[in-house]
Formats: sequence, C-alpha cells, structure tokens
Amino acid sequence: MTQAEQFLKTAHRVIEREADALRLLSASLGDSFTQAAQMILDAKGRTIVTGMGKSGHIAKKIAATFASTGTPSHFVHPAEASHGDLGMIAHDDVVLVLSNSGETPELADLIAFTRRFKINMIAIASNPDSSLMRACDVALTLPKAEEACDKGIVPTTSTTMTLALGDALALALMDHRKFTADHFRVFHPGGKLGARLTKVRDLMHVDMPLVSSDTPMTDVIAVISAKGFGVAGVTDETGALIGIITDGDLRRNISTVLGQLAGDIMTAGPLTISQDALAEKAVARMDERAITCLFVRSEAENAPPCGILKIQDCLRAGVV
Repeated sequence: MTQAEQFLKTAHRVIEREADALRLLSASLGDSFTQAAQMILDAKGRTIVTGMGKSGHIAKKIAATFASTGTPSHFVHPAEASHGDLGMIAHDDVVLVLSNSGETPELADLIAFTRRFKINMIAIASNPDSSLMRACDVALTLPKAEEACDKGIVPTTSTTMTLALGDALALALMDHRKFTADHFRVFHPGGKLGARLTKVRDLMHVDMPLVSSDTPMTDVIAVISAKGFGVAGVTDETGALIGIITDGDLRRNISTVLGQLAGDIMTAGPLTISQDALAEKAVARMDERAITCLFVRSEAENAPPCGILKIQDCLRAGVV
C-alpha cells in the first residue's frame, strides 16, 4: 500500500467511525435531552459551559454557538475557576460541564460550587456512573463508541459527539425561540456572514434624486449632478416611481435633451427592490441587468421609493 493510499484509508476509517457514533448518539436522545433544553430555556441567567483539555476546546465552541443563537452564554475555564473565576457564575445561571471520563480532577471545585449554591448543572460524559454524572441535575450520557484513533487514546469520536450534542441543544433552543436571520445578523455584523445577511435598508440612501415627469431636462441634469448617483427617478403625482433617467440616457439624447421634459426621456417601469430584501439579492439583480443603482421601495410593489442603493455600497459592505 502506498503512502497516499494509507492516508486515505485512515481518513475513511476516522470519518466512518465518527459518523457511526453520531448515528448512535441520535438514537440515544430522550428525556434527559428534553430536560437539559428546558433547564437552559428556564434559566434567568446565562449558560456557563466548561471543560478541561480537548473538552475545554469543545466547550468554547458550544458557548459561542449558544451565544450567537439567542442563548446568552460564556466559557469558564475550570482551573481558572478555582482561582477566582467561580465569581463569574451566578445563582440564576445553568452550568454545562463536559468531561468524557466524568472524573476530571480540575472540575472538582466548580462542581462543588454548583452543589453548594444550588446552581443547576447539566453534564455530558461517557461514564454514567462517574462522579460528575452522579452529582449533576441532568445527565447526558454519550453512547459507547470507539474513538477514531486505533489505539483508543486520542479524543476524537467522543469530542465529535459532544460537539454535536451541544449544537443540538443550541439549535433546539434557537428553533423554540423563533430565532431568525435578522436576530442572527445582530450578533454577526462583521465578516462574510454578516455581509451576506445585510438588508437593503441597511445600505440604502434616503436622500434620493427624484423629479416629476414634467420637470425640464435642464433641471433633471442639475439633480443628477447634485446627488451623484448617475440617475434620477421620475415620479407621478402620487409619488410612485414611473421611470428612470440615467447618464446613458443623457448621452444617447445629447442633441435634443435640453428641449425636452423628464417624461420624454425616461425609461418607464424601472426595476426596484424591497427594503427588506437581502443586499445580496440586490447585487444579483444589478448584475443581471448590468446596472449600478436600484431604487428601493417598501414591501408594496407600487409603493413610493424610500431609498436608492448603489452597487458600490454593497461592495464596500462586503456583499459580492
């Protein structure tokens, strides 16, 4: 067997073992999962997630997932907890403790603290008879599954199951709270994800270049120049947008434009977009029509324009 073949063989074994373990975990879920979710939901404080070593790294990710999906949460390092960080845990909190063996010595002070002050504690571990699982209020037992490591010493399958169980709790609570993309965007304003969830209303300009259909083109040119969008919207007597005049329209009619009115030059039925649409959708529409601006309306199709969006605004915000 070549080295490349050996690498692939190991990779297949690892992924298949972990996938099998996740199927076992899914089948094992029951009342204790429901109790854990309800305990977190009922907590008036935060969900404190803790663990040592590899479980600690998983705990940090679970805490971050909780926090970004509507469940206030943070990670507390168990060793630091013994040196003052127990003060970060309040009576109304619920503590989620991760430990594959359930016998991690660094957790002892934190466990004792929750018991002394009657702070609710949920535990995730593989050994249902461990000290941690006997002490907790709700025990989530990981099913017996081989570690992906052939020697059975590297936390792999166990940490994958723990992470998946944390994700399952977070998303079950998220669904119950009717947590939407708008809520999610509040916690993710930066980076690519935040950009993808940006709404048109977040980027649009409300100082719009608008004229009536009987506006002389000399005045239209002045409006286009003053506003700097390269376009002017043409409205009827009700304020509804009925046409658009672009720099291109001016160039194409340069010999006759000065003697005409806005209604003579405009392109009727301009493309618009709802202020509640994702900015990503606006970029797609502009790309499709090879244009650089869109007038924005409220949800009603024929509503007066409420803003204007330039493709440059989207690009600056990271929407591509």
